[in-house]
Amino acid sequence: MNNIEESNFSYIKNIFESISNEYDFMNDLMTFNNHSKWKKEIVKIAIDSSPKKILDIATGTGDIAIKLSKIKGAIIDAIDVSDNMLKIAHNKINKLNIDNINLKTCEAENLVFDDNHFDIISIGYGVRNFTNLNKGLSESYRVLKKNGKLIILETSIPENPIIKFLYTLITTIYIPLIAFLFSRKAKAYIYLLNSTKKFPPKNKFLEILNRIGFKKIETRKKLYGASTIYIASK
Repeated sequence: MNNIEESNFSYIKNIFESISNEYDFMNDLMTFNNHSKWKKEIVKIAIDSSPKKILDIATGTGDIAIKLSKIKGAIIDAIDVSDNMLKIAHNKINKLNIDNINLKTCEAENLVFDDNHFDIISIGYGVRNFTNLNKGLSESYRVLKKNGKLIILETSIPENPIIKFLYTLITTIYIPLIAFLFSRKAKAYIYLLNSTKKFPPKNKFLEILNRIGFKKIETRKKLYGASTIYIASK
């Protein structure tokens, strides 16, 4: 990791450390409570592969990992760079008496797992915050088994002009307003909004996935394109 990447990594890590206690509540507000439904869809996609080994990258407070834990016979490794997020995930898992999730502090760009290890990798709202997008996706490719699936849920900018206009109003007025009203970390949410704008548009992101080696890539628009599910195979 070079000096710029290290500085960006520290900045991003600090943001998520600072908003961990309010993260779930703010996610509900910002997605109009749709994010839970989309995360359940990730599980439905994963089940089709009858996975035994699953990696949930940027697990945050563990929402997706907890949903994936219901897949019979599956073991989930859930990683994040934020220790505060993982503490909340740990508390949730303990309360639910879940015994098939392993939590680890780990960077997406430097995975501590063997090649060809996982049947499924899920990443919910984490890809756009990778310090190095190509390296992070390449690491996911490395640890996936042949024909394994990468399932990504990420924010995106709607293509329809009318929907895009409404999306712009929401992201420039509604979300900053609720961040100001309900959080003392409004600047952190402004950063997260800006990271959506900087993230490659759908076609460009598909090119990146293809270049890394992923195939059979499918996309599913959510909330008129404000979020997208990407499904790619190794």
